Amino acid sequence: MIKKWAWLIGILAMPALSDDGIFDEYRDLMGDDNPAIFVIDEGEALWFEPQGPRSASLEGCDLGLGPGVTAGAYARFPRYFEDTDAVMDIESRLLYCMQQLQGRDRDALLAKPYSLRGDMGTELEALVTWLAAESEDAVIAPEQAHPSERAMYALGEEIFFYRAGPHDFSCATCHEQSGMRIRLQALPNLTNHDEAAEAFGSWPAYRISEGLVRTMGWRLQDCFRQQRWPGLKLGSEVSVALQTYMAVNAAGGVMTAPGLKR
Repeated sequence: MIKKWAWLIGILAMPALSDDGIFDEYRDLMGDDNPAIFVIDEGEALWFEPQGPRSASLEGCDLGLGPGVTAGAYARFPRYFEDTDAVMDIESRLLYCMQQLQGRDRDALLAKPYSLRGDMGTELEALVTWLAAESEDAVIAPEQAHPSERAMYALGEEIFFYRAGPHDFSCATCHEQSGMRIRLQALPNLTNHDEAAEAFGSWPAYRISEGLVRTMGWRLQDCFRQQRWPGLKLGSEVSVALQTYMAVNAAGGVMTAPGLKR
């Protein structure tokens, strides 16, 4: 074990990495040692922990497969919910359940949904990580039966190719071609099914460079920041639409989250 971590530290300290497969190699070397396993345990405990003014757990939360059913639920998001008359991603659905079941304040929950570098992870990040693990090896199968779900996909596709901001960027600027990189980071082609499936199915993921588990919602917010676009709000129509576009493009792939990223 000591040799394993020493090898990894050496890799991360290298001034220049040119081998495209080197990160795959250290992912394989780590095997089952993904630090996200601790966040999974935390998320599971939070699901069953009574909280809020009503001292209730989230066991009655309906993620689309029935109250309390978690196995395979993550792989079906985003999806339409009749009780909200809206297409929701996993994060916005969890916030809804926290409000409805536990009586918690939405503004307080949204005050800091994602951790900052150097922080401990947040409650939302832990819950999402556990729910993703509950869908490990499940087929990615986002709902597209309801007209609102199909409309959300169409909107996501439009946003994906929309150019804006001071650098005239779109999501497609980085994610419409295969074999592209930015610094040391490989950029998946999200218009290609196999690459979209591999990318979408591996989030949330533990970021070694930050020492934190990051969710897909956070990933999109950070992409907007790097494009110098206005800040993306958790659970907004734009965020859910982009996730719907990616999920549908990835449909038929397999969930491998939580992943391990640079």
